[in-house]
Amino acid sequence: MLLANILVAGLLTGAVYALMALGLSVIFGVIRIVNFAHGEMMVLGMFGAWALNRFLHLDPLWAMPLVAAALFLAGYALQRGLINRFVARPEHMQFLLMLAIAIMLTSAMLMGFGPDARNVQLDYAFDSYDLGGLLVDKVRVLAAGGAVAGAALLWAFFRFARTGKAIRACADNYLGAQVVGLDVKRLYAITFGIGAACVGAAGSLMLLLVDVHPYLATDYTLLAFIIVIVGGLGSLGGALLGGLLIGLSEALSGFFIDPSMKSMFSYGLLILVLLVRPQGLLGRRL
Repeated sequence: MLLANILVAGLLTGAVYALMALGLSVIFGVIRIVNFAHGEMMVLGMFGAWALNRFLHLDPLWAMPLVAAALFLAGYALQRGLINRFVARPEHMQFLLMLAIAIMLTSAMLMGFGPDARNVQLDYAFDSYDLGGLLVDKVRVLAAGGAVAGAALLWAFFRFARTGKAIRACADNYLGAQVVGLDVKRLYAITFGIGAACVGAAGSLMLLLVDVHPYLATDYTLLAFIIVIVGGLGSLGGALLGGLLIGLSEALSGFFIDPSMKSMFSYGLLILVLLVRPQGLLGRRL
């Protein structure tokens, strides 16, 4: 039963990881730019939820839509005003641009919030559900529920919304989208905004599980890359699967070996997938 508890906890945490990775997968799948500031946006979302809790006493779950909306606007403005100018430039210039944005975000968070870890105090922080002997932390259930809801909204947007269909058209055929009169730069800005909103929402949910400080950003950037590469670059389903697998691997390695070794197993899973299936579990062969 203890092992079952560990597995469930890993899957619930993995759902939040998946929502974080969805943002990175959406941006790369459409714009073909690797967002090296992804972890910084995650931490920014965590700090946003912390600030709303600290000053407005708003639960991070209820803060999630506000944080996602704020990150969407920031991502839209960033893509529209700056990144669109680098879409057609060499990849090393895109890399340096995103790296510079990441460093600026980390510095801004250090100046605004300091280096100390921050957390939220919740009435249900130590509550759990007893499901026939299976004890599940309430905060993990709520965080995973929020992540599943966010992923479902993203799927529905790309499946049914007219703008979502237009974005998919841009991803499938850039030149064809221009020929039929789609405003590709605007759609790219919306896409980056959606990716930023996903990671902002994931950050708000992650605040339920861990303390936040600016130096978490690099860890989350690397973790997002591991997830999308394991699942398949540009694959939304792959990001979901990768997040769940990484959550499971971290939970099992932390239980059977040592919590400090969990990153080693995540990278080990990445190496194994690259050796066996280089395009990722659900990615398309190039």
